[in-house]
Amino acid sequence: MSSNSDNVPLPSPNSNVKPLNYREQFQGREVVSRFIDPCEAASKATMACMNKNNYNRDKCLDYFQAYRECKNAWIEQRKEDRRNGRPSS
Repeated sequence: MSSNSDNVPLPSPNSNVKPLNYREQFQGREVVSRFIDPCEAASKATMACMNKNNYNRDKCLDYFQAYRECKNAWIEQRKEDRRNGRPSS
């Protein structure tokens, strides 16, 4: 059984290495949530790869690596902001 998402090309893993600005993600929201993820695009690309490749993790290693790099960059950005006294949310 094939879905329409099978025909959609996957983005390059490298296009999702850099996280979105997390402060922009929190701005304009009535409720601040700790569940906002600036690396959501990388996460979705990873799951799309897994779906497209019948959950063969070996075929999606580049996507997993891009997600890890994005998360690490996000964490480092937040640490740096806290060290410099900038708000982290």
